[in-house]
Amino acid sequence: MDNVKDDRYYLNKIVDDVSFVIDVTKDLSLDEFLGNELINSAVNFKFVQISESASKLSENVIVKNCDIPWQKIKGLRNRIVHDYENVFLDVLYNTIKNDFPQFLSQIKGAQV
Repeated sequence: MDNVKDDRYYLNKIVDDVSFVIDVTKDLSLDEFLGNELINSAVNFKFVQISESASKLSENVIVKNCDIPWQKIKGLRNRIVHDYENVFLDVLYNTIKNDFPQFLSQIKGAQV
């Protein structure tokens, strides 16, 4: 089994994680999202995973895809991991609803 973890692997992992987050939240209102601890935990974990995968991309991919907000992605991970109690779930929800569809499209079209 080929288990090469290259740029394409990490981009595909980001696509999978973003798709998961969009899918599990697609039918949730903000109030439903805020009230569902299981979904919140899963979403927080996926945000961390997305950032971890992004941090493993080569500088070449980062430069070729400079329209993707890589620093914000990494910064959100740090906020979740190091300041978990102060993560504003409404901000995550709005990010998912307003930014993730475009982000998913950008990642799917990313140049390697």
